[in-house]
Formats: sequence, C-alpha cells, structure tokens
Amino acid sequence: MIQQLEDLFRRVEVYRPSDELKLLRRAYEFSAREHRTQTRLSGEPYVSHPLEVARILAEMKLDGVCLAAGMLHDVVEDTPATIEQVRSEFGAEVAGIVEGVTKISRIEFLSPEEEQAENLRKMVLAMVDDIRVVLVKLADRLHNMRTLEHLPAEKRLRIARETMEIYAPIAHRLGMGKMRGVLEDLAFRHLEHEAFEETRKAVESRRKVNEEFLEDVCERVKGKMQDHGIPARVEGRVKRLYSIWQKLRRQQISIEQVYDLLAVRIITDSVASCYAALGVVHHTWRPVPGRFKDFIAIPRPNLYQSVHTTVIGPNGQPFEVQIRTEEMHRLAEEGIAAHWKYKDGHKLTQQEEERFAWLRHLVEWQREMRDPGDFLSTLKVDLYPEEVYTFTPKGKVIVQPRGATVIDFAYAIHTELGHHCVGARVGGRMMPLKYELRNGDIVEIITQGVQRPSRDWLALVKTSRARNKIKHWINVAERREAVELGRKLVEKEARRHGLKLKEVGEPAAGRVAAEYGCRHVEDLYAGIGYGKIMARQVLAKLFPEASLQPRVQTHTEAAAADRPGSEAIKVRGEADLLIYLAKCCNPIRGEPIVGYVTRGKGIAVHARSCPNVQNLLYQAERRIEVEWSGSKEKVYPVKLTLTTEDRPGMLADVTSAVTNIHSNIQYIEATTGDERAMIDVTLSIVDLQHLNRVVASLRKIDGVYQVRRVMNP
Repeated sequence: MIQQLEDLFRRVEVYRPSDELKLLRRAYEFSAREHRTQTRLSGEPYVSHPLEVARILAEMKLDGVCLAAGMLHDVVEDTPATIEQVRSEFGAEVAGIVEGVTKISRIEFLSPEEEQAENLRKMVLAMVDDIRVVLVKLADRLHNMRTLEHLPAEKRLRIARETMEIYAPIAHRLGMGKMRGVLEDLAFRHLEHEAFEETRKAVESRRKVNEEFLEDVCERVKGKMQDHGIPARVEGRVKRLYSIWQKLRRQQISIEQVYDLLAVRIITDSVASCYAALGVVHHTWRPVPGRFKDFIAIPRPNLYQSVHTTVIGPNGQPFEVQIRTEEMHRLAEEGIAAHWKYKDGHKLTQQEEERFAWLRHLVEWQREMRDPGDFLSTLKVDLYPEEVYTFTPKGKVIVQPRGATVIDFAYAIHTELGHHCVGARVGGRMMPLKYELRNGDIVEIITQGVQRPSRDWLALVKTSRARNKIKHWINVAERREAVELGRKLVEKEARRHGLKLKEVGEPAAGRVAAEYGCRHVEDLYAGIGYGKIMARQVLAKLFPEASLQPRVQTHTEAAAADRPGSEAIKVRGEADLLIYLAKCCNPIRGEPIVGYVTRGKGIAVHARSCPNVQNLLYQAERRIEVEWSGSKEKVYPVKLTLTTEDRPGMLADVTSAVTNIHSNIQYIEATTGDERAMIDVTLSIVDLQHLNRVVASLRKIDGVYQVRRVMNP
C-alpha cells in the first residue's frame, strides 16, 4: 500500500505543487482510517480501491481537490464518516464532489430501471455543477471494471451492461476517447465472452504482421514529413477489440475487410501543418474514395478534432491516417479532463463552456421526463450519436445524429418551427418531413400555421429534443381529450344505473381519486378516459349503497381476453382489465414486460426491448405495470434470424442444436447468396432462460456469424 501511495505522489509531483500533495496525503490517511476494517472481494484492503481511483485521476493530470475527492469518494457511503466531517477536514470543494458521487450511488427505488434512471438524472445535474463529480465516478467505474472477475456472475453482467450502455457513452460525450475505449473492451469481455475471445485471437494471430506493417509505414511517414519540413510525431495503433467486433457484426465482413483495423496517427504543431501532412499522405498513397472526414473544419460535438483519411498502402493493405495537432490529440485522449482548468481556482472560460452546450440540453430535457424507460432510451441516443453536419441558409452548423429528419432539424432551431413544420427546401429542392439529412445539406424549413405535431412523427425523429417536444404537445392534447371522455363515460354509466353525480360532493370525489393514486379528480377522469380505470368501479366507490349490475363483455373484449398468453399475465393492483400479448414482439415468460392501454381492445403487453415500445409508449399515463403469472407450462413462438456461412450441413447443425436444447421448430427457411446464408426459424420457447440457452447453442455452431431475435416494427 505504501509503494502504491508513493507511486501516486511521484506521478502528481510532476504536474502539481507540493501543497496539493499535503492535501492528498491527508485524504489518504483519512480514507485508510475509515476503511481500515474493510476488504474487497479480491482479499485486498479496501483502501487499495480509492488509491487506484486517485491514480487514474492523476493520469488525467487533474487537480489536488479532485484527487482528494477520489481518495474519499466511498467514505460517506461505506463508513460511519459524514459529509460534515469531510467538509470540516478538507473544505467545501472536496466535500461537494464527494457528496455528488455519493448521491449518484445511494438511492434505492422499486425497479432497477428506475434506480438507474434516477442515478443518471443526478449525474447529469452533477456534471453541470462540477464536472469532476463525473470524472471521479468514471475513474471509480474503470477500476471496478478492471477487478470485475471477483464478483458473482449476475452482478458482473449487470455492471458490465451498465458500463457499456451508460458510462462508456458518457466518456465518449465528454471526449474521453481513451477512457471510453478501455471501458468498452472491459465490458465486452464479460458481456460477449466468446465473441471477445474470437476477436482477440483473430487480432493476436495477425499481431506480428500488423506490428511490422505499422512500423514500416510509420518510418516512411516520418521520412516524408521530414522531407517536406513538417514537424511531426508519428505513432501506429490497432483498432480496439470492441470496435472491431461491432464492425464485423454490423457489416457482416471478415477481419481482413476492416479498412481502419490499422491506423497511423500524425501529430503536428499547427492546423496548417495538418493539411500539409494530408497532402503528403495523399501524394504518397492512393486515398480510398468516401473515406475522408475533416473534423478540424467541423469538430464533433464532444470537441474531437482530427482529419481522417484511408489510403491503400503497400501490398494493397488499407490503413487509416489520423492527423491532428498536439492540443487536439490531448483533447481526443482526455476530453473534458484536459480542458477543465481548476488550477489556481480558474474554471472554464465562457468560450469553453459554450463548447459543452450539450450538457445544458441534457439538463433541459431530463427535467421534463418522468418515465425512467423514456429517460434511459433517449439518454443512450443522445450520448452516442453518429453525427451528420447540416447548415441553415445563413450558414449556421446544425449537428444531428445520423438518420435525423427534417423534423429534427426544425426542432433543433425552435420549438414552434418544429410544431408547424410541413417540409423543407434542401439544396433548392422540396423534401418531405421524413427526408433523412445528409452531410452538407443546406436546409430551409417550410411551415404552415394550421400544421400540428402528429404521433406518426415519433417514428420519424431521432433526437431526444424533437421526441420530447412532440410527446409534450400530444400529451397535453390527448390528456384533454381523455379527461373529457372519462367524464362522459362516468356520466353515461351513472345514467344507466339511475345515479345522480350531482349528489356527490367534491370531497367524496377527491377521496375516490386518492384511492386510485390520483392527486386531482381530473386525473381520475383521465385514467378512465385512457382505459386504465373502469367507470363502473369508480361509481361503486362513489355510491357504495347502490347495487351495480355487472358489465356485459363486448365481442371485441371477449376476443381480446381469448388471445394466447393473456392468462399468463396480470395487472398489478387491478382487476377486470383485458390483457393480450402484442404480436409485434411476442414477449416470453421471464423477460421484462410493460402494458399499454389500447381503447376498446384492453391492455397490449410488450417486451420492454420491443422496437415499438418507444413509439407507442410516449404517453406515460397509458403505461401500466404488468407481471407474469399463472401456469409455467405455456410455450411461446420466437422468431430468430441466423446469418451463417453457406456450407453443406448447416441446416442439419441448426436443427440438431435446437433439438438438443429441447425446443420444437415451428418453421424454418434458408436463403443463400454471396457465400452467405440467412436462416429464418420460428421456435417453441418456454421462457427467457430457455431462449438464452438456444441462442448460445446456435452461436457455437461453426460458421454462424450472428443470431438475432426478430421483432416486427
């Protein structure tokens, strides 16, 4: 432990004055004292963890306050120490960061999704107050990922999935390329272990050849730069394992076809030298058309700047070249950590804060969102966009995620422009709302006063801003309709039973509303209008002395109740509601599900992973909690699509693998072409565990590239 501490001090001493070392030493002594009785699952003293977190922060060259907070980040959560003690011993700044990190970890909620969403809300707000809260949290997560093998399997997978879906994207959005890459590879190792090992072995088998190739190319680049008087530092790298695997899976190609598997980085002194170096590279090797990107002229939203080009090298081997200045390189590796100037108490300048405007946008929309599922799904989109660079007619750059449409562009400029948008003029040509923006498009939005947002727009937009503005408008309009419909349904039911609603006072109606968890009577009417609450049940509570006749089931309701799977699900806390499994996703026992109230049909039950969920469930008031119940003997149809090598015996291997896991094949069809085969198979599945075993068995077949569950949009 002493050696680890001294190594940390030596590292910090290089870039920080001695008075900050005193603060760090005091923080270590406090942390060691408070954690003295604790050990990690690896058997090491617990204080080794905060020490390692501080070392990771020191690698980012962060200030003494941040390092001290890293050393103390667990004391309030895991020991009797209080935040007041930390504030008294180390000052308000250190205490503020420790408190921010503690708040992110401390909350307990009814569901893991709700807990994760609330933690992330707090993280977003903490980022605005002091970005060092999130830097400490990322360092904490990095060390935990490096020691993940000591945890039980279920917890390992949960933490790895959260890292892949949330923490790596946050690092990406903060411009911390190095942190993001390491987190992704560590999570990949646990989430897709077989794929990780296959990719690692494929890269390792080519390691010697790749190293020789990069060494030769780097030497040649250095020589060319010297010949043209361009000051440059040159380094080579092999693409990270997770990035390689993503590309192999997405494009269905072999590792030999990955253009940017190998990359050479040219780091020079100025922007002018970057473009001069680009000219030399293109003069030396033939560039690959369509593979040039200039992120210096138009930086990415996370501040990343560099010129990328792909060229054909010796023996026809393609490789990527990245050209940037020293400052750009530091920012690409360390991101916001390189920009955050807390030395001598100086925070970000106004200009630097403008470069992180996306943080303020995150805060704006996260405050509007109440539903954890919506929050998490839109957060993932916002954190990891593939950018498209477009322009207003006046030349302002509007950065949108790939796949964004005219509607996204309109809402990016102004909410009212989005609400009344009917199309756009792009490059002088009229384009419809569904037109997907392309790099370089000059977009002029066309509006009409009578135009209003439509629920169909939700299927067209990609940005959380546009989605949230549309949802808000529709929610307000449909809630108004639901309240009116609910009131009419109660009045109609009352007339049918000869009851007079005027005899019921406001206090009595308020008490009934409260029984249903509604704050106001209007909320109760809205619930009735949406179909979540039965008008007859409300009347029974308003008139307990009245004898209400049972409701006659309609033909539509009887058909819905008779649909497969309805008896295996129940609504939490409700009765007398009709349930059916949504055909778009055919959820199976054991997987997370959610109900959506559909007028006249009952409750449609979707898998939470269903692609329709985000389009349908934009209205939180129509969402209803459902759970699996009843017999476990049912089987569910599940459609899988396999992408495989086109070889004799593949179908036989697939049917054999399915049979060995005790599943029946309801349907199977294969198509071939370009030495590939696509196999569509529908299986009888008992539950989620059964499905996971089948998928794992299919993935083990030699020549199977991908196994994907099909859900109909």
